[in-house]
Amino acid sequence: MAQNRPLPVDPIAEARRQWIAHGWDSAAGGMTAVTSVMRAHQLWLARVESALKPFDLSFARYEMLRLLAFTREGRMPMASATARLQVHPTSVTNTVDRLAKAGLVERHPHPIDGRAAVLVLTEDGRARVDEATAVLNAVFADVGLDAEDIQNLVGIVARLRKTAGDFRDPDPVPDPL
Repeated sequence: MAQNRPLPVDPIAEARRQWIAHGWDSAAGGMTAVTSVMRAHQLWLARVESALKPFDLSFARYEMLRLLAFTREGRMPMASATARLQVHPTSVTNTVDRLAKAGLVERHPHPIDGRAAVLVLTEDGRARVDEATAVLNAVFADVGLDAEDIQNLVGIVARLRKTAGDFRDPDPVPDPL
């Protein structure tokens, strides 16, 4: 959670200084990068969660609702949602359980695979996610960085994610015959 007052010194810079002082120079840059990104995550997540609190949504539940709302019919197989959200199936199940209990999504039987479920966004779910998106967009519009810094940050993090195997470039589309 964010502090009420800024600290008089950057604790991550101090940690870097300590890493170097202890002879871990080769790891100091990586430690600083990881710790900085994790702290930025904490700061942004606190702002997002605060914005979503009046809607009784966590960011995970919001993401699921928004994903369903982006589809043409407000429905998607649960396995597809799991893949797109890049989280463990158990996390998706817990998220869907909470959303279903609140009447924001429904589970329907998959029309072909009897073992699978299709998630369906309810009218209340669509209204809730649309209202939450309007508030959340105010957070996204002011993340504390200018447009150039945002573009650079997104590019750097995308390279990191790609190198880690998070995604790959799409195959090129063949020329028409």
